[in-house]
Amino acid sequence: MPARKMRVELFDSEGNRYSISFEGQVTRDKAVRLLDLVELLGGVPSGGESQDFNQALDRQPSKYDKVRIIVQKHFPLVWFCSREVQTVYEQQFREPIGQSTVATYLARMAGKRLLTKSGPSNSLKYKMAMSTPQVTAKVTDVTMKE
Repeated sequence: MPARKMRVELFDSEGNRYSISFEGQVTRDKAVRLLDLVELLGGVPSGGESQDFNQALDRQPSKYDKVRIIVQKHFPLVWFCSREVQTVYEQQFREPIGQSTVATYLARMAGKRLLTKSGPSNSLKYKMAMSTPQVTAKVTDVTMKE
């Protein structure tokens, strides 16, 4: 019998992606063990946004942390652009930041699925991603053997 493959992709609340592949004799027991691992990852506490905010303020926050804090605090429900984030950043932290720097950080956040982006590349708009379960999983290419 040919080898079968089971692959599970997980995305946590921070947008990190975990890929787990299993290749060989896929049985119900092995699939259940793999899905238990998925559940285990889903059960890890995320820490919450307020804890992230406090941790970022306890240490010297990076520019990326400051941009993330601005987005979470000032734009939790509305669409915004990099220019608006730059303006709030400079008012709140009283230090300059380039618009290209803000745009880069927003693009990274969108890549981690913390933000949703829309529009043409020269006028991108961003919005906080809707809250989803802490871990989402996608199982592909599974063949069960009784």
